Amino acid sequence: MFARNVTFHVKPNQLKEVASKFEKEILPILRKANGFRDQITMSRNSDETVGISLWNNKAELDAYTRDTDPQVVKLLEPFITGTPDVRTYEVSASTSHKYVLAA
Repeated sequence: MFARNVTFHVKPNQLKEVASKFEKEILPILRKANGFRDQITMSRNSDETVGISLWNNKAELDAYTRDTDPQVVKLLEPFITGTPDVRTYEVSASTSHKYVLAA
């Protein structure tokens, strides 16, 4: 399993709009993507948002990043400043997904 961590900064007074956009438009896109498992979205200080998505494998995550993510970024552009910081990780354990790296 792989995780994609995206951090971005929200324009002043736009946090509720970002949350609504995420719920109504972005989550449905993610749910249709091959290999998508889960999404966790967190905010702090009213301007920083972090999204962590979990994927079955790196190939499916790479396909999403290449083919679909530009569409998602375009949906968020009116509400964010700068460029999102994206990092990819291989998951070594997840209690919520009963996933343990094979020894």
